[in-house]
Amino acid sequence: MTQASNERAPNVYDAEPIPEAARAEIDRLLQSGDLFRYTAPEGAPVALLEREFAELMGSTYALAVSSCSAALFLSLKALDLPRGARVLIPAFTFAAVPSAVVHADCEPVLCEVGENYRLDLADFEAKLPGVDCVLISHMRGHTSDMDAIMALADAAGIPVLEDAAHSLGTVWHGRKIGTIGKIGCFSFQSYKLVNAGEGGILITDDPELVARAVIMSGAYEHAWKKNMGLEAHYKRWQNKLPLYNMRMQNLSAAVIRPQLAEVARRVRDGRAGHDRVAASLNMSPWLDVPPPLPGELRAPDSIQFNLVGLSDAEVRDFAEASAARGVKVQVFGMSEDNARAFWNWQFLGDLPELPRTRAMLMRACDVRLPARLTDAELDYVSAALVGAASQVKGAIAAE
Repeated sequence: MTQASNERAPNVYDAEPIPEAARAEIDRLLQSGDLFRYTAPEGAPVALLEREFAELMGSTYALAVSSCSAALFLSLKALDLPRGARVLIPAFTFAAVPSAVVHADCEPVLCEVGENYRLDLADFEAKLPGVDCVLISHMRGHTSDMDAIMALADAAGIPVLEDAAHSLGTVWHGRKIGTIGKIGCFSFQSYKLVNAGEGGILITDDPELVARAVIMSGAYEHAWKKNMGLEAHYKRWQNKLPLYNMRMQNLSAAVIRPQLAEVARRVRDGRAGHDRVAASLNMSPWLDVPPPLPGELRAPDSIQFNLVGLSDAEVRDFAEASAARGVKVQVFGMSEDNARAFWNWQFLGDLPELPRTRAMLMRACDVRLPARLTDAELDYVSAALVGAASQVKGAIAAE
């Protein structure tokens, strides 16, 4: 491949520009210097964001915080789990998820994940006895069978939390992901559908859970009066819970709020782009994009696919050949110190043997596909990946 053609490779890392509507509000905040959500007047940007996001998701309550990791931590603490509680999580997730469990003084229990990146339901059911909570991570937006998970967990009386960091806009049998468990947690980190650089939010219909989370997020003294109602619930927990100070500040909310109107478009365009690339990759005998589960409508901003029939050496050659074409591929299990490979979570101590998850990670690839890419750019990505696989398998000569 010539240098000129390589230069046509799209930039898949930059996010969309922040909407112009955010600029006036940011300038107003900078002029006032009033950036803290609880010193600002009523109707501060963070409070408005919480109301607007809850409405977008069809939830009763929302709490904006400093990150999705903070939202996961506060959700676990809001459940009032005992110290050392066992929390079942998929073994395919980002290291921040087991870290949030550890931070909440709980013990992660890792569950196998299959070749389609979803929870292994047989292993889930086998490990459910003795577990105190389930934290489902919809990793890279891939939804596990939430009907089966909720039926098993409900029958056992075990609460379910949703890590929906990658799943804003995803729908499962008509229900929005993040609204199925007791609490749903979302991310506004730069590579997510809505970008604030950093930030997170949790949603729930349970007034007791959100009241506890609000106080622990850092609503000291009577600052909770500027959250969503629930005075009686807040008073019940006044001075009885620790303050972890994980609040969102007004500048972040000002960046996020104008993007909420863009969510539907980004979901539509992201899904169309993903499916366009997936159709091309699935024509190669060496590349396989697992299909969605029945009833799952994804909101992807990246694509994951498995390498089929490639040795370890050929996997490395494929990554190099793709990079030479201008498309960087992350192979989860072969990227050094990858935070999504469970064997790198050494802070957990002794790690279990998870052969299904390990085998998947050693062949599962990840490429960003932001919704802003044009059809021509998407086709370039497809051609680069298919061409790299064909080159490695000797079907075509290196260009």
